[in-house]
Amino acid sequence: MIGGAGVNNAGEPPFEIRGFSLGNLIIGLGVAITVLSFSEYLTGEGGEGLNVSGLGFVYGIPVFLAGSALKYAEIEPVPCYVNGNSDAIFDAKATEIIKKIRQDVTRHRYGDEAHLDTTVKKLGLVVPGKDYPQLQELRVNTTPEGELAFTMVWQSQDTPYKMWADENRVKKYETFFGPNVNAKCVKIDAEERIVGIELTSGPKVEVVAEVAK
Repeated sequence: MIGGAGVNNAGEPPFEIRGFSLGNLIIGLGVAITVLSFSEYLTGEGGEGLNVSGLGFVYGIPVFLAGSALKYAEIEPVPCYVNGNSDAIFDAKATEIIKKIRQDVTRHRYGDEAHLDTTVKKLGLVVPGKDYPQLQELRVNTTPEGELAFTMVWQSQDTPYKMWADENRVKKYETFFGPNVNAKCVKIDAEERIVGIELTSGPKVEVVAEVAK
């Protein structure tokens, strides 16, 4: 299911999970059930018939395998670096889509190609047959004018910088992540192929993208 402005909700469970990995939790549960069943079996405390030991064999290993499958499909949350009291500016000036992005990518997700995979595809930033750009971090800052500066930092091994910095695509960022934001493409580390989309709140300004090299 696609949420507002193309944010992918396919990896969302029916409730929000933060601070821990659901895959690790289920793996741990499966291991605990299996170990307890073996312990009971080896100590001969099970008695006759179906008991905890039997249930461990029936449920423990399948639970472990289910957790492993979930862990395989898991995407780790990305860090969000907040400068000073910029959180207050974020709460006041971030658009709904920017707030949704921060909420989504700072928790574990399941079943997606990458964080914001639908977003980068809609923006034309995925080269056919190549890997998706990988979101590395978020940065929340305040400009000297008191506006919000929200930067999404990506590692883009296969999508060239000139595609990110294309003038028409930069204008599309403003529409996609808006309203009322100014977008700028930033080359952060050419060697590591790290690029940023910086979104700044406030009145519309004309920004010329850095010339791709």
